Amino acid sequence: MASVSFLAALGGLTGVIWVTQALRDFDLLTTKGQSLLIFLFATGLIIPSLIMIVAPIALFAAILFTLNKLNGDSELVVMSAAGLSPGRLLRPFLALMLIVALLVGSMSLWLMPASFSQLRNLLSQVRTDFLTRVVREGQFSTLDRGFVFHYRERGPGGALLGIFMQDRRDPARVSTYIAESGVTIANGAENYLVLEKGSIQRQAAGGRDPVIVVFERYAIDLAQFGAGSDNAPLKPRERTTMSLLSPDPMDAYAQANPGLIRSELHDRIVNPLYAMAFGLIAFAALAQARTTRQGRGLALLGAIAAVILVRGIGFGAAALVARHSWAVAALYACPLASMGAALAYAVHGQSLMIRLKRPAPARGLRMAE
Repeated sequence: MASVSFLAALGGLTGVIWVTQALRDFDLLTTKGQSLLIFLFATGLIIPSLIMIVAPIALFAAILFTLNKLNGDSELVVMSAAGLSPGRLLRPFLALMLIVALLVGSMSLWLMPASFSQLRNLLSQVRTDFLTRVVREGQFSTLDRGFVFHYRERGPGGALLGIFMQDRRDPARVSTYIAESGVTIANGAENYLVLEKGSIQRQAAGGRDPVIVVFERYAIDLAQFGAGSDNAPLKPRERTTMSLLSPDPMDAYAQANPGLIRSELHDRIVNPLYAMAFGLIAFAALAQARTTRQGRGLALLGAIAAVILVRGIGFGAAALVARHSWAVAALYACPLASMGAALAYAVHGQSLMIRLKRPAPARGLRMAE
């Protein structure tokens, strides 16, 4: 029952979030002239990151639902009366928690960075297609906020003739490109617009005279066009886990941002622990048989509050790791401590609470004995 509930919750939550994210990228179909297949492939690449986030929550909800149903059908009461220990009841749920933790780990350590890297390459190709197939001749088109592109007509072999570009994204440095012709070429995963016989005019803020550079051939990386895709190196989330473990000494970005690299690495490693922590919190909350709805309601609210608190502390610790290396210990301590506390309460705390609530024998009976 718990497994089926988990799959249903995982599919439902992932589907809802995916739809909201896909609608944000609907311009791939409308303004960038891409096919439905490209749209589905691009938006589908975010699914590993969604599963990584949603799976622990779905597990938490599934265990709560299963235990609440068992309690409502009085099956937990029967199990307790038959002498079934909390540890024995935990075993099937623990197996599900381990499976979900492995799922989250595979997404976090391998599939998520691979999907983000592939998405970066795909968006670069989309921008190339947008430039060569969607932008119309004779029109001024905005490739990015502050970046205007225009060409007079299309020549033989797909060449663009009479190119004009103006880059105002950096107000302190305005650049204007003029070229007789240009053509797009691909070099592996990178795409370039190669301009022929033209000039670049750069005007600095406050400067009176522009600087003009004449060129015979000039290449522009198309990865710089589009939101969030400047001509920067791979972001931490787009890097493989092995590259985070041992950054290249020649990688200027990694050497300049060791905190971001450290935070991303440890966040990936710690993600599977939250699946275990959320599952154990749900089990600790409802594994005890309760005969009143009020008691179940308070346990549910307590479990939800505990999960929100644990995840909030985890987010705060992850932010601290980017600034201070000592915060790595806090990042791991948050889910591990919650796992230990929930497990201790589930196995020992509930039996202790039952003994404390059990009424003392009547004084008259004790004298009769």
